[in-house]
Amino acid sequence: MQNILVIGFDTRNVVCSASRAGYTVCSIDAFCDLDLRECAYASAFLACRTIQELHQLEASRIKAQMAKFGLEFDALVPGSGLEMLDHNDFSCPVLASSPDAMQKASDKLNLSKKLEALGIPHPRCYSPEELDAIEYPVMIKPASGGGGIFNRIARNRQELLAILEELHGLNPELTEETIVIQEFLEGTPSSVSLLSTKNEALSVAVNEQLIGIPWLSRLPFAYCGNITPFRTDQAEEMEALAEELVLEFKLLGSNGVDFLASKKGPVVLEINPRFQGSLDTVEKAMNINLFEAHAGCFRGELPEKPEAKGFAARGVIYSDRELFIDLKLMELILREKGADIPSQGTVIEPDEPLTSLFACTSTREEAIISLEKGANRIRAFIENQLKREDT
Repeated sequence: MQNILVIGFDTRNVVCSASRAGYTVCSIDAFCDLDLRECAYASAFLACRTIQELHQLEASRIKAQMAKFGLEFDALVPGSGLEMLDHNDFSCPVLASSPDAMQKASDKLNLSKKLEALGIPHPRCYSPEELDAIEYPVMIKPASGGGGIFNRIARNRQELLAILEELHGLNPELTEETIVIQEFLEGTPSSVSLLSTKNEALSVAVNEQLIGIPWLSRLPFAYCGNITPFRTDQAEEMEALAEELVLEFKLLGSNGVDFLASKKGPVVLEINPRFQGSLDTVEKAMNINLFEAHAGCFRGELPEKPEAKGFAARGVIYSDRELFIDLKLMELILREKGADIPSQGTVIEPDEPLTSLFACTSTREEAIISLEKGANRIRAFIENQLKREDT
């Protein structure tokens, strides 16, 4: 196996991991960032901007683009937004769990019922028919995807109805049928990154999630990155629960389970049946190539459990305004030696990710300080640039 196609909304981390593992990688994604294009043999834009458009993407369009790359592909890897691709539509193997397994794992109401049956702590999920039974506060979030940008808290029925109306206004696809109303619980957001074959599962790392960090995003629940490893006395229990769940749902390859580390113990939030945003920090902290390990799972192989080599952190900076990426801003971002580098001429919309920063340190505290300093340098440069334009 040599030639790989990765397709999804945002594929940079998977493409670069596969490239580091020695594969010839082509990519179809919605951003085609500078560093993705440097890693890929070839890349093309995914002409889909919403979840609905992704779900309606026809296999014939994908196959037409595959032909344009001029390679005979040995495998296809679906990324975020395209987890449900029908494997039967493609002549090459698809390195992913079956669409049926992914659907069942991604369905938050179905997951809630399964967790209830297994006796695993989780937030209660309410269906649209249960509005009168809701105990507040609750979290409202899209049923799939979103990166936290549409997540809201409602503390009473009036707030709930207002949020439902607001979300539909922001994105007409967000309706009572496509959102989840979930019991709101307190705790530290975290995740377990796993690898699994048909018969075995291995927890590779426990990660702290950075959610709604004010110096990275003004959105209170936006996904802002990870720190690997997450040092907590709940780590072993999280790993055991995560391994139980990926085997229960018959998931293969690289998958993730999101948790809250609460005062009462770990609480399962959701399953991500695909490569996760934590891929970068897991690889840097644990000295493992996740794409190579993912491919091995489909041969029935799991690696040895890796040990952390210090702390690795990723911080995702969101733009607080419409931003044009000129040469000077792109060069500044390049000097930070991060990832997700927007190309010159790109326009970043308000509250969209701008770029990612990395820190590899001996302590968690040093990692946070390093990320914040980098974010402050970029923000200060943008402010000064705007002031010069105004004068």
